[in-house]
Amino acid sequence: MKNTPHELHDEFPEFADKMSELKTSDAHFSKLFEEYHDVNREVHRGETDVEPMSDDHMTELRRKRMVLKDELYALLSN
Repeated sequence: MKNTPHELHDEFPEFADKMSELKTSDAHFSKLFEEYHDVNREVHRGETDVEPMSDDHMTELRRKRMVLKDELYALLSN
């Protein structure tokens, strides 16, 4: 398995400018953006065994990251 962090700027390069703008102008977007990055970092630490965790916890974190990513995409694509 490839253990690369799923950074939003890599996931949605076409929205790089809009992400930068919304991080400063939209408090809800900014909160989701930070929460995504916190969860993403935790997933990456678990995948690389920097911070070992159970499979159940890893699955829960990945689902949470997916939900946040979907919410952010919905805000970016409007």
